[in-house]
Parts: sequence; C-alpha cells; structure tokens
Amino acid sequence: MRVAILFIDGVGIGRNEPERNPLAGRDYLLSQFQDAPARPLPEGGQCFPVDPTFGVAGRPQSASNQTAILTGQPAPVLIGRHVLGYPDAPLRELLARHSIIKRLVAAGRRATFANSYPVAYLDALKLTRRPSTCAPEFTLTPAALRRLKPSATTLAFAAGDVPLRTLEDARAGEGLTHDITGARAQARSLSAPQRTPAEAAEVFWRVASEADFTFFEHYLADEAGHAQDFAAAHEALETFDAFARAVIAARPAEARVLICSDHGNVEDLTTRSHTLNPVPVLYFGPPAPGLESLATVADVGRTVLHWLNVE
Repeated sequence: MRVAILFIDGVGIGRNEPERNPLAGRDYLLSQFQDAPARPLPEGGQCFPVDPTFGVAGRPQSASNQTAILTGQPAPVLIGRHVLGYPDAPLRELLARHSIIKRLVAAGRRATFANSYPVAYLDALKLTRRPSTCAPEFTLTPAALRRLKPSATTLAFAAGDVPLRTLEDARAGEGLTHDITGARAQARSLSAPQRTPAEAAEVFWRVASEADFTFFEHYLADEAGHAQDFAAAHEALETFDAFARAVIAARPAEARVLICSDHGNVEDLTTRSHTLNPVPVLYFGPPAPGLESLATVADVGRTVLHWLNVE
C-alpha cells in the first residue's frame, strides 16, 4: 500500500461568495463552502473539514501547523502559540524528535519528497540532497544567507535522513517544481522543465512508485492570499486542481491520497491575514480506517502513521 499527500498552503473552507472567495464559482476539488451543501468529488472522494486553530489564541500559521501535520503532534498547543513562516527553535526540536518521516524510516518504510530544489539552496542550508553533477545555480550573498531558513517540510525529511531532490532530478523526470509547471523556476533563470499538470502527475506517480509515502508541497495559493490577488489565486488554484485531478485519475488501486492544507487564507481575499476557517482534508482511495477521527490538521500525520502501521 502507498500513501501520498498533496499539500497546498493557505486554503480554508470559506463562504460561497465570488466577490471574496476565488474558490467560489469554480469547480475545483477544494471548492467546498460553509454556507453550501458539500460538493461531490470524483472517484468517490470524501471531504473532512478539520480545525487549524487547536484552541490556541491568534490566527493559525504555517510553521506551527505544518509542523503539526508533519509530526502528528498538536504543535501550537505544545509550544503555546502559533508561529508564522519558518520553524523556530522549539518547532525544529519537535520536528527533529517526532517527524513522521523519521518514524516511517525507522520502521523500515520508504518516504520521499517529490519537490525539487536548487542545489545552491540545499547546500546553503546544509540539507542532505541527492547527487547532482551540476554546479550550484547561483551564489547567495552573506545577507541572503543570514535570512535563509529551512521549511518545516525540509526539516521533517532531514530528520529521517531522506535526501532531497534537486533541479537535476526535475529535469530527469524524477522530481517536481513547487509550481507544478516549472514556469516560476524558468522565470528566475533556473534550468527546470516545463510541464503540463497532467505531465507533472505522471512524474509524481513515477516518484511515488519507489516509496511507501510521498509528499508534494504547493504554496502559491497562500502567496496569492497574502497579496489579495484574484488573478494569482485563480492561476495557482487552477494549476493545482488540474494536477490533483490527474494524480487522482492515475491513482493505483491500492494507493491512498490525501489533499490537505495547514490554515485558511486564499478563501477570503478581503484580508491579507490567515483566517480561522476550518481547512479541508480530501481523501481518495479504497475504504480506509481512521478518516472519521480527522479533527485537527495534526491528525493528518497521525493517519499516515496508522495506515502504514507505525504507531
């Protein structure tokens, strides 16, 4: 059995109001609303609204909630606050100790991160990567190096000693760029392949064929939410939706696919801030235990461990 997560940053369940919500008026998988009946999903998919706040005061943030997903632990509760951006020292400690990747690998399971990064970025952060015959793509200034921080995802995989993929892997059809199509990397003069969402889905399952657990991360919807940019939001959501639908359509019969987010944002473009809305967890696959227990974003990580018999 294989398990996969398609993670999209910054998508909550808002209201069916096209003037504020770019998910409204569109037939996206993630077009689920608080004030409208649940929309049917293809391939017998199910939607589970879950809590991103953990009852902690303030707005949920990426660093703490991504840590919760990737550890199965209620990170904001454990550290007593929400942390934006990149993990701070307490969150890094949680990831080092409780990463679901670390636990899967220790139990003999194979885990992989489908995203590809520039060699220069990975080497600057001293993150273990797959071999590359190419020189670093750019040189970071001392000021840029001081600002550079690893994400919760890269730290979770680093805790399990899983080498990260480079742009050379993407060019070889063994990795994906975070924007799915490669356009962002090309716009920054990086050598990355240009792909359709359907082609990217083929690469995803090629990568996933070698692992028990595969993770893919997409964060452009959150960027669009902070910018209150409807055009960017539609572009990000359209691309992710086409990719996710292609992944689901090509899903091997035994594979279980979760689509999840960490907090709301893009579903309400009247504000630049994250929202308090519940977030969707979509499931596609054969009947699976534990779905009824999904209550917070941390339960996504716990569910992956349960499915792969790692307790």
